[in-house]
Amino acid sequence: MAKILVVEDMDSVVDLLRTLLQREGFDVAVAQDGLEALDAVRREKPDLMLLDLILPGLDGLEVLRRVRQDPMTAHLPIIVLSGKDEERDKVIGLEIGADDYMTKPFQANELIARVKGRLRRSAPTDPARVLRVGSLEMELDRYQVTLRGKPIHLTSKEFSLLRALLMTNGRVLSRDALFESVWGASKDADLQSRTIDVHIRSLRNKLGAEGRRIFTVRNVGYRLDPALPE
Repeated sequence: MAKILVVEDMDSVVDLLRTLLQREGFDVAVAQDGLEALDAVRREKPDLMLLDLILPGLDGLEVLRRVRQDPMTAHLPIIVLSGKDEERDKVIGLEIGADDYMTKPFQANELIARVKGRLRRSAPTDPARVLRVGSLEMELDRYQVTLRGKPIHLTSKEFSLLRALLMTNGRVLSRDALFESVWGASKDADLQSRTIDVHIRSLRNKLGAEGRRIFTVRNVGYRLDPALPE
């Protein structure tokens, strides 16, 4: 049974989410302010977090930032569920590391579908458990990436992007395919492009010399070249 951490300060919304999620068979934990949320992530070890942005104490963006900076929680799937519906807020949330962004009021069926979809995408289902290219190695079961034997810290989005590129064995991945694989479906092409570009740039920087394997294919997407010499 998957455990969902609901981070929300409004009792009425908490009650609604708890009812919806428990009806679908999920175990539900609740935190109602930012500091409590950080404590609950470590204590409850949830499989996914539903995170409001407007919270007492630490706001949702700071919670998101701290969760992503901690190697023990960096890969936790997080869906922002917020009353802030400006595109700027969505872009910031996704760039900091949210896996998805929904605005209130929300449709119950859509919320449940996104939760289930995100849990499916975060489950380790790849047959190859270790992926290697050059001096780079990715251990899927441990969610760990090493460069010349030394661990490097990637956010969940960077990890998922790198995994997708490694598994294509040099083939080009379109922006649509990358966004669908890592963030889920979206009809906003501009949002897709900006979000992917930001994460690819960060990923290249963290990979150092190995980052030059990631090529931009103009007007199409990205590919990772496994044939380049180290």
